[in-house]
Amino acid sequence: MSKNIIITGTSRGIGFELVHLFASQGHNVLALSRNAKPVANLQFDNITSFSFDLNNQEDYKKVEAFIKEEWQTVDVLINNAGTLLNKPFAETSSEEFANVYKTNVFGVAEMTRIVLPFMEAKSHVVTISSMGGVQGSMKFPGLSAYSSSKGAVITLTELLAEEYKEQQICFNVLALGAVQTEMLEEAFPGYQAPTTALEMANYIADFSLNGHKYYNGKLLQVSNSTP
Repeated sequence: MSKNIIITGTSRGIGFELVHLFASQGHNVLALSRNAKPVANLQFDNITSFSFDLNNQEDYKKVEAFIKEEWQTVDVLINNAGTLLNKPFAETSSEEFANVYKTNVFGVAEMTRIVLPFMEAKSHVVTISSMGGVQGSMKFPGLSAYSSSKGAVITLTELLAEEYKEQQICFNVLALGAVQTEMLEEAFPGYQAPTTALEMANYIADFSLNGHKYYNGKLLQVSNSTP
């Protein structure tokens, strides 16, 4: 049965691959990204895409209006959009630090808040975090804003799972290890990740559709490196 799926951060990398995977499986996809053009070029009837900025309150109203008019219900929300800053802590301004949180934490919270009224029992909210946000994991200098923001959404996920358990809406968070994306290349030029964006998208797509049967309020570490 086809599902109604919302994905943020779809112009490239894992988000772009997810849109293609879900659409080719026959699901209805709302693809949200500041740059809507790459997804618009996919030419699927079951994909809707428009330009969307997690920091623009008016854009959330567009999402709300679309759901009300076109779908009425949402089965899966994938909070995939994120911004990365690689800069020594001493050189990071409070504005730069706040901007990372605006997208990676407040954007996830607001997107989830907007979509939740349209979710029913057995719906699934999946938030994409990072191994850098996991307590006790290996940390890298220069990622103080990024990794701490990714830690915040892990805790947020646990809290929302508790708050919505009576409605049977499930929340899980995936902490990804290194995936070969443009974002990784910008952060660590020349680094070769063991996993491609498409490989990771396949895993996330399957988890989004089935993971809520086995997990709720859980952090899953999706990384093939040790530690």
